[in-house]
Amino acid sequence: MSVADIGVLLAAAAAIGGLRWFFFGPRRARSAQLDGGVQRVVVTVKGGYRPDVITARQGVPLEIVFDRQESGDCTSRVVFPDLAASAALPAFGRTTVRLGPARTGSFGFACGMNMIHGTLVVEPSGVPAATGHEPPARQAGTAPEAGDGGLGPASGTAAADAEAAERRAEITDLTRRAAVGAVLTLPVLFAVMASEVFEAGWVPGVLLNHWVQLALITPVMLYTGWPVHRTGWLTLSHRSADMNSLITLGTVAAYGYSVVVTVVPGLLPATAREVYFETTGVILTLILLGRLIETRAKAGTGQAIRELLGLRARTARVVRGGAETEVPVEDVVVGDEVVIRPGEKVPVDAVVLSGSSAVDESMVTGEPMPAVKRAGDTVVGAAINGTGSLRVRADKVGADTMLAQIITMVQQAQASKAPIQRLADAVSGFFVPAVIAAAIATFAVWFTAGPAPALTLALVSAIAVLIIACPCALGLATPLSIMVGTGKGARAGILIRSAEALETACKLDTIVLDKTGTITAGKPALTDVHATGNIAEDDLLVLVAAAEADSEHPLAAAIAAGARARGLAAAAATAFDSVTGKGVQAIVNGHEVLVGNAALLAGAGIATAALDPIAAELSAEAKTPVLAAVDGTPAGVLAIADLVKDDSAAAITALHRLGAEVVMLTGDNATTAAAIARRGGVRRVVAEVLPEHKAGEIQRLQAEGRTVGMVGDGINDAPALAAADVGLAIGTGTDVAIEAADITLISGSLAGVATAIALSKATMRNIRQNLFFALAYNGIGIPVAAGVLYPFFGIRLSPIIAAAAMSLSSLSVVGNANRLRRYRPAPLPEAHVPSIEPDVWAGGGHDAVASAQDVGGHGHLALDTAAPGNLTEGQAPPARHPG
Repeated sequence: MSVADIGVLLAAAAAIGGLRWFFFGPRRARSAQLDGGVQRVVVTVKGGYRPDVITARQGVPLEIVFDRQESGDCTSRVVFPDLAASAALPAFGRTTVRLGPARTGSFGFACGMNMIHGTLVVEPSGVPAATGHEPPARQAGTAPEAGDGGLGPASGTAAADAEAAERRAEITDLTRRAAVGAVLTLPVLFAVMASEVFEAGWVPGVLLNHWVQLALITPVMLYTGWPVHRTGWLTLSHRSADMNSLITLGTVAAYGYSVVVTVVPGLLPATAREVYFETTGVILTLILLGRLIETRAKAGTGQAIRELLGLRARTARVVRGGAETEVPVEDVVVGDEVVIRPGEKVPVDAVVLSGSSAVDESMVTGEPMPAVKRAGDTVVGAAINGTGSLRVRADKVGADTMLAQIITMVQQAQASKAPIQRLADAVSGFFVPAVIAAAIATFAVWFTAGPAPALTLALVSAIAVLIIACPCALGLATPLSIMVGTGKGARAGILIRSAEALETACKLDTIVLDKTGTITAGKPALTDVHATGNIAEDDLLVLVAAAEADSEHPLAAAIAAGARARGLAAAAATAFDSVTGKGVQAIVNGHEVLVGNAALLAGAGIATAALDPIAAELSAEAKTPVLAAVDGTPAGVLAIADLVKDDSAAAITALHRLGAEVVMLTGDNATTAAAIARRGGVRRVVAEVLPEHKAGEIQRLQAEGRTVGMVGDGINDAPALAAADVGLAIGTGTDVAIEAADITLISGSLAGVATAIALSKATMRNIRQNLFFALAYNGIGIPVAAGVLYPFFGIRLSPIIAAAAMSLSSLSVVGNANRLRRYRPAPLPEAHVPSIEPDVWAGGGHDAVASAQDVGGHGHLALDTAAPGNLTEGQAPPARHPG
């Protein structure tokens, strides 16, 4: 081993050792300054974040001013994944992000491509430097300058427009630079390939002249490669590195070596006087071309947010001073009276005052069929009015509208970090330093142990290692898929609160459904009219509806609605009287009408023997029987029930096909619960569960090793939604339930549960494919570039091939993520209601199980009758009635 060999080995060892301090040594943090009760700090964004470590006090509002002094896609957005916050950073402008650091800890932030990183350290008030890992309870949002963070569509539209304009400018710039690179590089590449590979003698000698090649490639190096070199050196100046840094180091080495060979060839041995101008030109041109295609492709991954922002109406026709005035939608205030003409967009969330029209809310709720809106109904902003005119009162405006909340939730989800991303982040943190170390080691090995010309082969192999490595693919593998997946969910009426919820949803093996408002419609409806005397069913219904007209009971309203739905004319009632706990009586069209339970009729001396079998049969079907008598004789039985939604059975079938067991949770007794379960196709029921025990039932299922999703809509469902691995709230339910849930189904249909799980599976499959592409590419490409195949097969990788492979690796990840944009929810399958009886379990902490045949009202319920709240033999729902 020569002295030169020993010197190269020692230098390589020292350089690798120095990398550890350069990239991982201690960094100077900057503390936020307290001014007027607010902490403020300015972060310069130029190839990195300076400072990249910020310290702040817990519990004091924090403003981080990002002063972006560059353009380009990489740093156009800052993301705080642990805080579920993000903001667009316009080029050469300042953007203020406001946070509420509620807990101590160390929270990372990064650029939108997950390549440039910084850290926010929240210290306890009055206590120096303490770090943890729990995120704040909730970030306060971003300042208006951010154009983001839940401030309503107006600022978000401005930010989206700014981002789109910047992306267009970048695409134009990249196109120009790539074109210049291609025009100047192709002659040199053609001459070198024809001469050296095909040994053609007709190649013009001028193109092989080193000085001519230097003249042609120098503009490529300085102009075409400027975006790469600028970012690469700036990143290194921040003691960090990214893909640009690797490309910069590789191309500078190749170009610099070629310049030395051209200008002062005597400095090198005759065997080491090859130039690599064509390598430099091809690498930079390919990188710029790949970045151009990637920038165009990435524009599609954020399309969902732009589409949502584009849904909003720009103006509203407001009635002020008795006249209609067209004003910007931002000027509409709560209480304003707004006129919506046929074909116009609804400007804000509102309540209909007058008029009737079919309104298409599919762009917000995902429901394909327009809904007819009348006085008293609500309409959501961005919905499209049909052929009628509506006069509405503004109910929610600005950031309070449903559309604004949807956009905020989607942005927060896209800014959050999925657990699977931790693997990529862990690898990315060491990736670039490891690649530089590998390149140094490759140079040393080839120089000391490789064949002649050792210096040339060592340099080329080291450059190939630097060029082929692609940390960008690894950094983009998860965020792009999350962005597309959450956007697709929003377009389908499924709001996913975080990337973690999206990831966990694909693992759900048990779906617990609250009965009321989830499987069923959540409101009583008239289902049956059985007339037993000489009176016809419609005539009986007219009499009963008239008698109930003055009652305020919900079941009375259901009877009245049922009569209207059948097109029956309303009759007038007199001598109305309500008998508490029994029913009502009135005179209708000269007939004495009694409506109520058996006790009411018995008290009037009316025998109910002819009605009792009908009432019992209806009770067994989970319906509430209402007995009626006319002029002192039994007239019939009406049935009221909370109906199973039209698509519930089909949605439950879809969940079964996705491999999930469906469990119905209800406070009803076994007979009622089993009847609903039969109609919905549910095979397992937990009945008689008190509201305060719902969360306990979820935990009991989790204790069995299940991953549980809970679907509910009421306030009493909130603890269970929070306890579940994934809580899914019906969007038509209460705000408390929606706040406690991880996923919100805007339309209120159970079909959204199946769609959410299917979307989660598709997104996670896409992420795993991306990670495989990125890890496999780097895991195979870097060793091949280093020359591990040379001793066995004589194969060395050209830096030109390495550059092409590196560009393709990023494009494969971006392209694969974009495939999710073509995802379409599968239509609901035909409902399959199993013929077997459901298994009914007693809730509230009891372990007894009712046999499948014992819940239909025809046999025993073999339960522990000593325990309070248990089911009893032959128990059926009592006949209730609207009195």
